[in-house]
Amino acid sequence: MASFNKVILMGNLTRDPELRQTQSGTSVCRFSIAVNRSYNGQDGNLREETCFIEVDSFGRTAENIGKYFSKGKPILLEGRLRQDTWDDKETGKSRSKLVVVLDRFEFVGGSSRDSGSDFDQSSSGNSYKRTSPAPRGKAPERVDDLEDDDVPF
Repeated sequence: MASFNKVILMGNLTRDPELRQTQSGTSVCRFSIAVNRSYNGQDGNLREETCFIEVDSFGRTAENIGKYFSKGKPILLEGRLRQDTWDDKETGKSRSKLVVVLDRFEFVGGSSRDSGSDFDQSSSGNSYKRTSPAPRGKAPERVDDLEDDDVPF
């Protein structure tokens, strides 16, 4: 049976991106976003639900996230889901969580653009679009376990 794994999200960063490099110098960036949903509850009152989502990015994309984003900034992203699993050191139980592996992103909202960046302003004037696609390939199981041979390109 065929399968499809694609995620498109828009939200705000919940903390500053954590940019690191592997021994060979490949950039890896982890950040999280909050995605809100408003709905009317059974009692008729407006309710809000928030999902907090971890995102991993690699290479030039990771460098750009680390350079241009900070806590509270909005982002539109596209990627795929990956399930991270590990054994809890305290309890010994197996744990897991879903993480989005970033393929591409766009700036959302109005902000000034640094000269010399590798982003082109879109026709709307309010967002910026990457000029080259993100590298594709098999991502590592966990960002914490990255080695040079594990980088997905």
